[in-house]
Amino acid sequence: MSTNPEEFEFGSHIGEERVAGAPPHGPPSLRAELRGYIIGLVLAAVLTAASFWSLDEHVIYAPGIVMALIVLGLAQVGVHLVFFLHLTTAPDNTNNALALAFGVLIVSLIFFGSIWVMYHMNANMIPTKTLMQMRGG
Repeated sequence: MSTNPEEFEFGSHIGEERVAGAPPHGPPSLRAELRGYIIGLVLAAVLTAASFWSLDEHVIYAPGIVMALIVLGLAQVGVHLVFFLHLTTAPDNTNNALALAFGVLIVSLIFFGSIWVMYHMNANMIPTKTLMQMRGG
């Protein structure tokens, strides 16, 4: 297969022979990697500062603070996945994305299943007054 640059339109590398998992243009330069890590660090620091700021300054309606913290936390998870764990939409990252999705599914099942079981156990417990009458007290 020929790798003539004129065969690929608009920088597309479909059909180009390369090692699976390797970037299309060879490894990124140290400058490009460092820039990505610095951008990720700055975004993570800004999101962390925004979380603390939203708690200290009372500019957000009190019931909305929890939702703001959830959104900021999810945004920070996204920053870490993209900038530090290098999870992208490239075809080579399909297995990584599926593993992440499976992990999220398992953690969600355990978390929400535990909450559901505890709620129903609490709802089906004998009231304290009835329990004391059964003991004879």
